[in-house]
Amino acid sequence: MSASITLPEHPAATRIAGLGHFRPERVVTNDELAKTIDTNDEWIRTRVGIAERHFAAESDTVASMGAAAGRLAIADAGLTSADIDLVIVATCTLPTPIPHAATKVASLLDIQAPGAFDINAACAGFCYGLSTASALIRAGEARNVLLVGSEKLTDWIDPADRANAIIFADGAAAVVVTGAETAEIGPVAWGCAIDHTETIYIKDRESFIYQEGQTVFRWATSAIAPVAIEAARRAGVELSDIDVFASHQANLRIVESIAKKLIAAGASPDITIAKDIVTTGNTSSASIPIALDRMRQAGEVRSGDLVLAVGFGAGLTFGSQVFRCP
Repeated sequence: MSASITLPEHPAATRIAGLGHFRPERVVTNDELAKTIDTNDEWIRTRVGIAERHFAAESDTVASMGAAAGRLAIADAGLTSADIDLVIVATCTLPTPIPHAATKVASLLDIQAPGAFDINAACAGFCYGLSTASALIRAGEARNVLLVGSEKLTDWIDPADRANAIIFADGAAAVVVTGAETAEIGPVAWGCAIDHTETIYIKDRESFIYQEGQTVFRWATSAIAPVAIEAARRAGVELSDIDVFASHQANLRIVESIAKKLIAAGASPDITIAKDIVTTGNTSSASIPIALDRMRQAGEVRSGDLVLAVGFGAGLTFGSQVFRCP
């Protein structure tokens, strides 16, 4: 009865050590969609800013795309699968809830006996997962976490739905989170709008995604900039210190509206703004890390750049934090 419980030693801070992404080979242009939907290239570009998106092949799954991205992230971190002791997958598009995606990703990457679980915070999933991974490492419960955002949204979209078929796409991205001497991942600012829980939903397993587009647009363009500003405050940085704004790639008009408000609040007019929505589409929990990795590969962002990320979507759920690009 006198024995005391001891807690593991743990690092004081965390960082992102590696990043990788996967986009399916098939590119679907607006003109291709216009062959089966009453739409056209100009209408789509004007309303959502998308020129093309990537659709998964039948053989591509949430797990296989996530593993492809995870493999690149682990290599980018200079680690091997043997170094990973926890796998987290952020997704809202599994075809079935059991088994969860994280164990499948671990198996595909030959990660032996890691902790493994999924997070479903829809389009805010990456930010929720990053906060969870960081907290677990700082608590001493994990050493190296593979965090994956992977979505196969085309499984849940009615191809004849003019409102949603033009927006959503497929893809995956991953980061490796590990301990650090000084903080490179800031505290999360998160929450949900409980008065909008049914704004985006799937009614049942035989149904497709439904969303009240105008309601979501108005909410995102009014409510999300303050969340991002709060994340910067919690991280102890000024908006003028931010090098990159990486929003969930929901809609180009939403991204630009939030960025405009951040600049008005003190962010640099020259801040780099992720606009991967134009050529990747909306990939939900995968959109922020896909955008960041593609910008890094293009030389638009550099290692060490201070990134302000914000995710938002079904729930309506939101999350934001500041971190340094690996």
